[in-house]
Amino acid sequence: MNDTLHTSETQDFELAFEQKYVRVLISPELKIVICELLADYIPIEDFKDAFHQIGEIVKAGNYEKFIFDKRSLRAFHQPTMEWYFIYWKKEMLEYGVKTHRKILPDEKWFEKMVQIAKAQILQNYPDNIIDQLDIKYCDTIEEAIAK
Repeated sequence: MNDTLHTSETQDFELAFEQKYVRVLISPELKIVICELLADYIPIEDFKDAFHQIGEIVKAGNYEKFIFDKRSLRAFHQPTMEWYFIYWKKEMLEYGVKTHRKILPDEKWFEKMVQIAKAQILQNYPDNIIDQLDIKYCDTIEEAIAK
């Protein structure tokens, strides 16, 4: 499983694990974890399982940046985003992951849904950690690694 991938964007990364819905690459040297979604929709329990595994990788390593490639998504699920934003990111911050790069599907409606959902989460969870995170949106993995 620990094959080194040889695409131009991820040549310095190795495969941590791959499931039906996600592929996770890591670079301990760059202190980066990349999660690439592989399906247009991910059931919340499968999402949580994958992100718990990513959390174990983060806890065992010394990672600072998480790149979340969501380009395959064609459905938006608010409860999944809420769990990811409020619980998972908060726990990962405790382990040093404060830099988040996101790559969204090339769909304007998806971007709008993210903005609406984020505003709602910030309103519903005023004690959130967003001010402690460095979050940016990127167009490619290469850009997300560089920024």
